[in-house]
Amino acid sequence: MKVILNRDVASLGEEGDIKEVAPGYARNYLLPQGLVLEYNARNLAQLEQRQADIAARKQAKREAAKDVKAKLEAEPLTITMSAGENGRLFGAVTTATIADALGSRGLDIERKRIELPEATLKSVGNYKVKIRLYGDEEATIAVQVASTGATEAVAPSEEAAEAQADAPDEEATAGQVEAEEVSEESAIPETEDEEPEVE
Repeated sequence: MKVILNRDVASLGEEGDIKEVAPGYARNYLLPQGLVLEYNARNLAQLEQRQADIAARKQAKREAAKDVKAKLEAEPLTITMSAGENGRLFGAVTTATIADALGSRGLDIERKRIELPEATLKSVGNYKVKIRLYGDEEATIAVQVASTGATEAVAPSEEAAEAQADAPDEEATAGQVEAEEVSEESAIPETEDEEPEVE
C-alpha cells in the first residue's frame, strides 16, 4: 500500500517521501507509531502545504551531516582490547563498542548506522568502518584495534624485578668461594714427614 512518510524512517525514506510498503507493516507498525500517513487526497493536500518546511528541515539535516562527517574523519579511532600473542582478541569489537568510543568524543552515533567490514572485528589491525549519516551522506573512519597485552607479556612485574636485583650473582659467589679456598691452601706451610738425612 502507498503511504506518506510523516518523518524520517531508517531504510525506508525521508519525511515527505511517498513509498510502497506491505499492508501489515503499515497497519501494525508504521501507522500506530505515527511514522506515516495514509496516501489519500486529504493527506496529499496537507503534504503540499508542508513542502517548504520539509525542504528546510532536509537542508538543515544535510548540513549537520556534513559537519558530523568532517568530525568523524578528522582523526582515526583507536580501540584497545586484550589480545593473545597471535593478535586474536579475547573479545570482539562490535558496532556498540565503536558507538561508545565515538560517544566519548562527543559524537552521538546510533549503532545501527555503523557498518563493519565483518559482523565483528576479532583481531588487532587497521580497519575502515562506514557510518551512514543522512540521506546519501556517509563517513568512512579509520579504526585501529590495538592490544593492551603487547607489553605485559614481556615486562616482568615490579616484585620480580626487585627480587632479581636483590638476589646474589651465583657465578660471582661461586668464584669468590673458590678464590678463598685457594687462598687458604696457600697460607698453610708445607711439612715434610721424613726426617732429614744426617751425614
